[in-house]
Amino acid sequence: MRLTRAGEYAIRCMIYLAHKGQGVLISKQEICERAEIPSHFMAKIAQELAKAQLIIIRQGPKGGYSLLPQPEDVSLLQVVETMIGEIFLNDCIDRPQICTVSNSCSVHKVWATARNQLRETLDGVSLAELAEKESCIPVFPIPLSSNSKE
Repeated sequence: MRLTRAGEYAIRCMIYLAHKGQGVLISKQEICERAEIPSHFMAKIAQELAKAQLIIIRQGPKGGYSLLPQPEDVSLLQVVETMIGEIFLNDCIDRPQICTVSNSCSVHKVWATARNQLRETLDGVSLAELAEKESCIPVFPIPLSSNSKE
C-alpha cells in the first residue's frame, strides 16, 4: 500500500481546513497556494472529501471549502481511506475467498495483524492533533515574491 498523490494532497487540505476551524469557508485558491496543492487536483479531491461528508463545497465567486465535522472528530484514517479506499496490504486480506490456504497460511495472519495496526495508528490521530503540531501559520510556506527584499 502506498499513499497516492491525491491522498497526500487531501491530507494537506484537511489539515489546513482544520487549522482554520470547523465551518470556516476558505477559497480553493488559498488552500492550493498555502497547502501547495496543484489547482487541477483540488476539485477532484474536494469532491471525494465532500462525498464522505468531511467538507462542504460552496460554489461561486465567494465560494470555497469548509470543514464539516469538528477537527477532533476526523481521523487521519478517514481522510486516507476516503481517497484510496479501505487499506488492505494483500489481496488475501481483502478477498480471502481467492486464496485457498488463507485459513492455514501463517503469512496471512501477519498481513492481517499489520493491516490492523496500521489502521489503528492512523485512526488514533485526529486532524486537530495534526493541525496543532504544524509549526507555523500558514501551514505551508508561501513563496516570497521576486520583488521582495531580504
